[in-house]
Amino acid sequence: MKLETINVGRVVNAHGVRGEVRVQPRDGDPSLLTKCKTFYIDGQPVAPTASHVHKNLVLMKFPGVDDMNAALACKGKSLYIRREDAHLPDGAYFDDELLGMEVHDAATGAFLGELTAVDSYPAHKVYTVKGVKEYLIPAVKDVFIKSVDLDENRMEVHVWEGMASDEH
Repeated sequence: MKLETINVGRVVNAHGVRGEVRVQPRDGDPSLLTKCKTFYIDGQPVAPTASHVHKNLVLMKFPGVDDMNAALACKGKSLYIRREDAHLPDGAYFDDELLGMEVHDAATGAFLGELTAVDSYPAHKVYTVKGVKEYLIPAVKDVFIKSVDLDENRMEVHVWEGMASDEH
């Protein structure tokens, strides 16, 4: 389902005494956050005056946040971007856009269920699909994932033996 705004991170703490905040990216590459010019916090647009990747976090400086106390007041707030501002490459999606998607067997067209969870693992993500059976589908394009169509809210997957939770 194509979303208008995407949750891309959360302020986890202050950084230093000059008002910088530490932002934990929600999923994917932290450098994506440094490319965004406008974020939405509590529904209000905010343009960071500086941002850079530090380890697995992004350090940001927001206008009007000039000391540690102001930065600490931002702690726990979520950062959103407009989907159209993301400029993701073709075939790339945010996890939230996939939730609720109808999943079908690419070979037979059979409805398998609804995508209910996206879990990240070191090798790749795994999609949980719940229907009559529960399927755990590795998010590997062209091997397991044949196609994703956000406009049609439809994903087609290659089902292998043993993917359903009740198969042994």
